[in-house]
Amino acid sequence: MSIVLTEFARSRLFREQRRNTIQDCTPEQFERHLNEVPPLDVLEGYAPFCKLHVHRNWTSTRCLAAPITEANRHLLRSAYEARSTGELPVLVRWFEGLEPPVADYLVVILYDRAQLAKEGTVIDADFGVVGCMYTAEPVETPMAPITMMRNALGVEEGGSGVPLDREAYARSVAFWERHANWRG
Repeated sequence: MSIVLTEFARSRLFREQRRNTIQDCTPEQFERHLNEVPPLDVLEGYAPFCKLHVHRNWTSTRCLAAPITEANRHLLRSAYEARSTGELPVLVRWFEGLEPPVADYLVVILYDRAQLAKEGTVIDADFGVVGCMYTAEPVETPMAPITMMRNALGVEEGGSGVPLDREAYARSVAFWERHANWRG
């Protein structure tokens, strides 16, 4: 099985000057690692075209989500943002001034070649990286509710065209009511 890093993932996972991205590893080293080192586990994603490869973190990348507590609630910020120029801005929130622990795992989100082609990205590999979760446990962090909604809107709005799963959405809300991402 061959894996490539999509431009979408490259621009989000390897932003320079951002401490909440993948650290101590170039995009080329990351892609090579995924192709040379077998994952610890392979989890089913939210749709048949999506796989999650669980790798032990070989970098100094920190956990992406942190619990919201009374002690850190004042560090939460929010804004309307789009992930790319073609997407509509949506409300997002994050911590500023918080330093989470180094992640134990990198959970790499892969889409198969056919799905990426449907979304307008042609790759010369079996799978393309579309994201990565930096976690303390070797499990998937629930997709954010707004991402689930965007996916249900379809590829023309930056999603994947997968209908909303109400139970998965409720689990996502339960998690993200108590957690937030951080920016460094």
